[in-house]
Amino acid sequence: MTTQVRAVGAKSEKAPLESIEITRRDVLPEDVRIAIEYSGICHSDIHTVRGDWGDMPYPVVPGHEIIGRVIEVGEKVSKYSVGDLVGVGVIVKSCGECANCLAGDEHFCQGPTGPLLTYAEADPYTPGASTHGGYSREIVTTEKFVYSIPENLDKAAAAPLLCAGITVYSPLKHWGAGPGKTVGVAGVGGLGHLAVKFSHALGAHTVALTTSPEKVEMCKSLGADEVLITSDKDAMKASAEKFDLIISTLPGDHDMNPYLNLLAQDGSYVVVGAVGNMEQSFSLSKLMSRHRSIAGSQIGSTRETQEMLDFCGENNIVADIELINADYINEAYDRVVAGDVQFRFVIDAETI
Repeated sequence: MTTQVRAVGAKSEKAPLESIEITRRDVLPEDVRIAIEYSGICHSDIHTVRGDWGDMPYPVVPGHEIIGRVIEVGEKVSKYSVGDLVGVGVIVKSCGECANCLAGDEHFCQGPTGPLLTYAEADPYTPGASTHGGYSREIVTTEKFVYSIPENLDKAAAAPLLCAGITVYSPLKHWGAGPGKTVGVAGVGGLGHLAVKFSHALGAHTVALTTSPEKVEMCKSLGADEVLITSDKDAMKASAEKFDLIISTLPGDHDMNPYLNLLAQDGSYVVVGAVGNMEQSFSLSKLMSRHRSIAGSQIGSTRETQEMLDFCGENNIVADIELINADYINEAYDRVVAGDVQFRFVIDAETI
């Protein structure tokens, strides 16, 4: 038995998103059915829908920043009850048997197909069908990949935490951001503004790194202790070797050398924003002379994601958003590509 659900999706890579109907599976013993209230727009949604990452199983219903209320639970579900405020993020299943899954790192699943993404992948529960994301009225998901959302948070503004939030929280925690550390955030956009908030709340001396002098006051309002204008050569020189960690949310190929100069001994430059190949060369001597590292990170485990959400509840951290109706999604996509949003769009799912 299945349920027909209203959604918004794209029927081809060149087609605008439009209203469609999709099928959600019946609730299995370990499943949770969620009435979606809000769904964030991530740049990954746009890349996927527009075929930037290869052929996709159209129609594609994007969305992996999902907030809603539980409306049905399977007989083996123990963590959630009808009425609970919950979220769903980037993955909805892993093999559960590989070394990484057993260690609690489901996002690094080494099973035959790796972690199952929330949308645009073959659905193991419905042969011949694809997974569909949060631009819809309901979703059915295995309990393990559902998260408790603190009730004190603004629900719409909490939606981007499920992808953008965990993408920056995980490396901040992994590389030890906290008191006594100086942390830089390169690029203050959808990811970066949350990185600034998290780093500040974790107790690190937080520096926003931006090319835009007009963003200084905005960065400070997010919690930055300092703002470093990266186009100012004198300011960059004065800040050399002061950073223990730089989280780079810069969205594409870029020159890492100026940022490597900022790292102290044993400092790390962690890339979370760039997708694809980094083509610009960097100086090995800059790494070797100070025992520096270049690293990468993407999303986080189920444990880290729930920890992040609880941390947000304790510190009242949410994204800065623009709430939109479903009929504005195509315009929102164009504005995201143009960098015209501060800082994330979130869809009111009741308008789907």
